[in-house]
Amino acid sequence: MLLSRLQHELAAVYEAPVSYDVYDFLITDARLADALAPAAAASNRERLLVRDDADDCRLSLYIDDEILNHLDRDDPLESLHDGNLAAFLVALEGVSHFQYLSWNAMRDHTVTPFELELQAEVDKYVAAAKLIDLQRGAGVPRELHEVLFEAVSYRPGLSRDLRDLYAEANRYAAIFCRALRLRHPCHHGESGYLNALRRFYRLSRDGKMRCILAA
Repeated sequence: MLLSRLQHELAAVYEAPVSYDVYDFLITDARLADALAPAAAASNRERLLVRDDADDCRLSLYIDDEILNHLDRDDPLESLHDGNLAAFLVALEGVSHFQYLSWNAMRDHTVTPFELELQAEVDKYVAAAKLIDLQRGAGVPRELHEVLFEAVSYRPGLSRDLRDLYAEANRYAAIFCRALRLRHPCHHGESGYLNALRRFYRLSRDGKMRCILAA
């Protein structure tokens, strides 16, 4: 199933397996997600729902059923193109949030919303770049960076705090991914590329920022 395949891919890229399958935590009922989610996020088509108690962390991942149906009909792992890219990125972001939070929770590491969004932006670039290169056999087009990090917009009505959070994560992920592309033009085929990604994945928020600013 698509989401499990995406989760497995991220786990392999980062050498960061978790003991949970994303489908065991998936919600596709918008009404249930709206009841559980903060009001500020109520119109999102993907959101990770978290309740952090003293002794445990409870998770659910909501992805709009229309997104999943779209990807069932037009599998991006077979062919990623303009017609399914947006849906793919929504699903990939949800899986990224789930995977990153689960991996850190298993190690009793705290994760901030900024770290979740930053890692998801990086993961979208990494996953899309690999698929494009594998499917077309012609490397990664420069336009991918522009599509993911420059030609972006935010939905009307988004709170200023959330807009700033998403914009900041996008901006810093763009710096990191641009440096990756310049240093490792072959992307997923280079051990140095994977090593850089795996180091970044394990850094604290402050460590990530130092890494990005050094780039």
